[in-house]
Amino acid sequence: PIKLAQPVGPVTTSSGLQLAAFFTPEVRYWEPQIMAWAKEWSFDPNLIATVMQIESCGDPQATSPSGAMGLFQVMPFHFAENENAYDPQVNAKRGLDYLRQAFDARDGQVRVVLASYNAGISGASLPEDQWPDQTRRYAGWGSGIYADAQQGNTESPTLLQWLSAGGAHLCQQANSRLELNR
Repeated sequence: PIKLAQPVGPVTTSSGLQLAAFFTPEVRYWEPQIMAWAKEWSFDPNLIATVMQIESCGDPQATSPSGAMGLFQVMPFHFAENENAYDPQVNAKRGLDYLRQAFDARDGQVRVVLASYNAGISGASLPEDQWPDQTRRYAGWGSGIYADAQQGNTESPTLLQWLSAGGAHLCQQANSRLELNR
């Protein structure tokens, strides 16, 4: 398991943004890295945390049935031949590069950006009623969680719904891999 230094209190970017307190412990484990990535990629750290929450719940070894890998569940074809897809820095670089492409292609419209991250940039160019069910769910969960963070909420009803709908299993796996309860 990967062990990283944990912050004593909330980490704040130079723009004053903080990570919402309601993200699961498995995602908050990555808070120092999320804050660094937010600065490097010019993203709100809560957007990065939202994607990580839904994709892997902070499990750097997560693998989906479709073959997506790591913290940001990046598909294998996004990696160079010699890159370790499960290395958190490499995975973040590839995942956040794709998130940036989606963000720029969709003019920062978060719901459509998240749909593009899930279904591919061209896949989310269709009207929303033509998106696959998985993409509609993903965009709904993600935009709701992110909106709760932007509003400064201390709890996220959307995150709780996501956990109840199956996300808790993903977080249990992440918790075990990160050895957070030892």
